[in-house]
Amino acid sequence: MISYKDLGLVNTKEMFEGAVKGGYAIPAYNFNNMEQLQAIVQACVETKSPVILQVSKGARNYANATLLRNMARGAVEYAKELGHEIPIALHLDHGSDFEICKACIDNGFSSVMIDGSHHSYDDNVALTKKVVEYAHKFDVTVEGELGVLAGIEDDVVAEKSTYTKPEEVEDFVSKTGVDSLAISIGTSHGANKFKPEQCTKNEDGILIPPPLRFDILEEIEKRLPGFPIVLHGASSVPVEYVNTINEYGGSLKDSVGIPEQQLRKAAGLAVCKINIDSDGRLAMTAAVRKVFADEPGEFDPRKYLGPARDQLKEMYMRKNRDVLGSADRG
Repeated sequence: MISYKDLGLVNTKEMFEGAVKGGYAIPAYNFNNMEQLQAIVQACVETKSPVILQVSKGARNYANATLLRNMARGAVEYAKELGHEIPIALHLDHGSDFEICKACIDNGFSSVMIDGSHHSYDDNVALTKKVVEYAHKFDVTVEGELGVLAGIEDDVVAEKSTYTKPEEVEDFVSKTGVDSLAISIGTSHGANKFKPEQCTKNEDGILIPPPLRFDILEEIEKRLPGFPIVLHGASSVPVEYVNTINEYGGSLKDSVGIPEQQLRKAAGLAVCKINIDSDGRLAMTAAVRKVFADEPGEFDPRKYLGPARDQLKEMYMRKNRDVLGSADRG
């Protein structure tokens, strides 16, 4: 058993308390490798933002659980080295069963998500409660989920969204003891979040998706005032990265994300944590493709992963300042 406290990490309880009072959201950035982690830590230290380092099941399989744990330990020390000791949590994203949540808790994670949304309501309650009871023994916080997000990201696949029912939220939180709740109000996983026919075009020809269901969010906030709400599938899919990828040989068709002004509005309401994964992938891929096109003879990974890391850092800094409102909160 390895305690996250011995790694210098924190759980999400105080993070979310601050976010509720301050009207901002904590960035939850997924990472799989060193360059992504460097970009996250550098961006959050320079903007003085708390941060949640997210690890999916796919990331654990790709990078190795032990390496990821020690990378998180290194992130804490790296932040100190950069001159500002920000709060850092290590979180399991979309844990599918009790076993993976337990393994992460035992391996130094400070927060886990148990995603029982693919089960019946009663089975979701029972599974989430089981994880909560184990996690709370070690002061680890737990995120649950009600509702289903459409899209594909790693091992999470769903064809259609199912909006969260506000009338179920109070009962779910009461029965499970969960610390935060991911809801479905119109976000979705991946870079292709909406079909073109679902969108309208602005004067520049950019596809604009239907607005988020703020009525559902506001109703949940009324029923559970001050309770931390989480948005998954909240990448904005910046058009400049999509255009760069396509310009240099990529083929990203009909890529549409969540408008950043809607995410900022959500962060000012009950949403305390916003998950961003696809935007990071797009930023890095755009930078790598450009280097390969401009310098076709380059084969040193540092020469293309370095610019990718730097572009990712700049994007995260802007997200913290302008979208999530988490800058200067760390």
